[in-house]
Parts: sequence; structure tokens; C-alpha cells
Amino acid sequence: MATLNVNGKPRVFEAEADTPLLWVLREQLGLTGTKYGCGIAQCGSCTVHIDGAPVRSCALPLAALNPSQKIVTIEGLSPDGTHPVQKAWAALDVPQCGFCQSGMIMAAAALLASNPKPSDADIDAAMSNICRCGTYIRVRAGIKQAAAAARA
Repeated sequence: MATLNVNGKPRVFEAEADTPLLWVLREQLGLTGTKYGCGIAQCGSCTVHIDGAPVRSCALPLAALNPSQKIVTIEGLSPDGTHPVQKAWAALDVPQCGFCQSGMIMAAAALLASNPKPSDADIDAAMSNICRCGTYIRVRAGIKQAAAAARA
């Protein structure tokens, strides 16, 4: 048995030490908002926050974590969808197919938490997630709108 702090609560589960965090979140804890995309930490669909930093959960084994770390998934970002990034995403119709968007939102939220006024270059550097639909222009616009709303 193991325990992790997920979305502000201690969560107990059973898994092998080499199990990627993504599968614990999805399979053991039922938090399916975090998506499996590539399995090699390239696409970013599996992005979660660990102690505020964006992390690709598909390649992070449980053995690399400790119970004191705070893990936040898309479900824990905002209980009612009112995080500024989520609101901007909805207002600007950022997603097309939507598959990568929970990871995009988590990466964008982490960016704005560390840099509340990102430049285009800052956004491009931080947003390494892959969107097959190519909504990168709307992602940038969504981040800018969320940043402005958070400052207001």
C-alpha cells in the first residue's frame, strides 16, 4: 500500500514502485482527466503539477515520488472549472478535438503561476505540449486572456 497527496487529499492505493504515476491516477484513483498520449513524456497530455511544477506523469515512476509531494490533476485545478485558464479556454474555444487540452491547461496554469505576464517567447518555451489539431495560436491567446483576467 502507498499514499500520495492528490488534489489536496491523501489517497491510498496499491501499485508496484515502477508503475508510472499516470496509471495510478487513472486506474487506481479513477482520475481520468489526465490523458495517455504517447507514453514517453513527449506530447504532454499527461501533464500534472507536482509541488506546482508541470510534470509528465506517463514517465514518472512511483518510486520517484514521496508522500509529502502535492500532486494536482486537472480535476483538482478548480473544483468548478473557474480557474482563469479554464475560463479562457472555454471563452476562446481553444480546443478542437480536446484530447490534449487537460495537459495544455495544466502546463498553462503552471506557467502563469510562475510568470503572471508571459511574453510570446515565454509561452512558446513553456508550452511544449503537442496538439495534433494545431490550436497553438488559440492556446497562446487563451494564456494571454487568462493572464489578464488573473491580474484584473
